[in-house]
Amino acid sequence: MELLESGGSIEDIQRYYQDTYCVSEQKAMLSAKVAAKERQILGQIPLKDTFSLYIGIPFCKSRCLYCSFTSFSIVQYEAQVDAYLDALFQELDFVAKAESEKRLVDIYIGGGTPTSLNEQQLERLLQRVGAVFSLDDILEYTVEAGRPDTITKDKLRIMYENGVTRISINPQTMSNDTLKLIGRNHTVEETIKSYYEAREIGFENINMDIIVGLPGETLSHVHHTLEGIFSLAPDSLTVHSLAIKRAANLNTQYENYKELVKGSTNEMLTLVYDYAMRLNMIPYYLYRQKNIPGNLENIGYAVPGKESIYNILIMEEKHNIIGIGAGSSSKYIDFLQGKIHRVENVKDVNHYIKRIDEMIQRKGNR
Repeated sequence: MELLESGGSIEDIQRYYQDTYCVSEQKAMLSAKVAAKERQILGQIPLKDTFSLYIGIPFCKSRCLYCSFTSFSIVQYEAQVDAYLDALFQELDFVAKAESEKRLVDIYIGGGTPTSLNEQQLERLLQRVGAVFSLDDILEYTVEAGRPDTITKDKLRIMYENGVTRISINPQTMSNDTLKLIGRNHTVEETIKSYYEAREIGFENINMDIIVGLPGETLSHVHHTLEGIFSLAPDSLTVHSLAIKRAANLNTQYENYKELVKGSTNEMLTLVYDYAMRLNMIPYYLYRQKNIPGNLENIGYAVPGKESIYNILIMEEKHNIIGIGAGSSSKYIDFLQGKIHRVENVKDVNHYIKRIDEMIQRKGNR
């Protein structure tokens, strides 16, 4: 991105990556393409005069083996959910007032799994967001409906009728054996059913996430998953290389799985690239994490016009992203000094509810 902004060409960037960092031609080309697409999209947004909103719903039906996000059992915390939303709404109201001089360009509701809320709670949340913020100028409104075992047709309808424009329905793999091993508690058939129901409701921007390098999976498993994705033809595909994160059960119970964990390979990611091209998708954002066996990348592909603006903004850090809810983080950009000021919320649900005034004060004192 820096090379592009200083006037370099795509060809210059590819040569620089290959000569300076010994990157393969394919990886250099990928990086250059992503930078060019990100720059094109960011150039359409007045970054200093706008902000993005992240809303954290830290509840799930079960914890996936690889997950390290802030997540609490919706069954065990059922009695606290409404109190959590009450606290969340206080923080939401504060942000609306504090940022009234700026335009909200996108909303991302993540978690956890937001669709682990029941229909009444989900509708209450989305209606409050629509009451507090004008959605007329929103470029993108995403709900991470990641777990098919939490999706119902009524929830899909509630999201659609309340202005949500983009959802994620995440298979992670199209192998029922792997899904059971990693604790997803849903089947491939449920993924397919949820996808078609979302299309029937009217969603025209559906993302699907997959993870390559899952325990026990080989290149043939990835091929099988991609064949399933290809038959559905989502609008975007986010591909993660398996990361063994410190707080994940995969790490804390690693002895139980170490024989199965081989990690992602470049052959797997090349296969993903080939399928993305067949789906007329282009790479639009790219990042790497620590603790990825094989030291490979995570990458987003999308049909032109269906790229996730939020995904680009969260990576490039050129724009204020305000997070509300337990475990969320806000990034405020000091455009004069070129610095980022982060404001963190506590992760524990009960602490968040009890200390909501403090969470609001942290934002007010930034």
